[in-house]
Amino acid sequence: MGRRDYEDDPDAPPANSLVPAASAVVIDSRQRLLLQRRSDNGMWALPGGAMEIGETLPDCAVRETREETGIDVEIVGLVGTYTNPRHVFSYDDGEVRQEFSVCFLARPVGGRVAVSSESTDVRWFAPSDVAELPMVPSIRKRVTDYLSGRCPVFT
Repeated sequence: MGRRDYEDDPDAPPANSLVPAASAVVIDSRQRLLLQRRSDNGMWALPGGAMEIGETLPDCAVRETREETGIDVEIVGLVGTYTNPRHVFSYDDGEVRQEFSVCFLARPVGGRVAVSSESTDVRWFAPSDVAELPMVPSIRKRVTDYLSGRCPVFT
């Protein structure tokens, strides 16, 4: 399913859903960031997605990271909360979701890098290499927030 991100865009469609979601900034022992290239928009992103009934937001971040990257993680901190009502995702099926996401800091504890149906590439990046990667603004903000050391951030 295709997805388009709108942030502070007057032409954005109005939101018709609000779904709790979690993502993770995963940092390995070499201080590299784990990113995936999304299959729905071709942009580099943190692993993450919608929370399921019966799980906590940290559980969601752990599950989504494993599903999308093959890496098992442990949550070790909070990067921030992201709830900008002027940031929506428009999906091909007509859903327009307002952002409601908590981004956690995590470290790898197992697994092996692997792509999924939601990703076309998964890699570890040195922080200095991340600025060159194509990302939607909301993901870039999370990465920048982490790299700036201003965490946790509440927006």
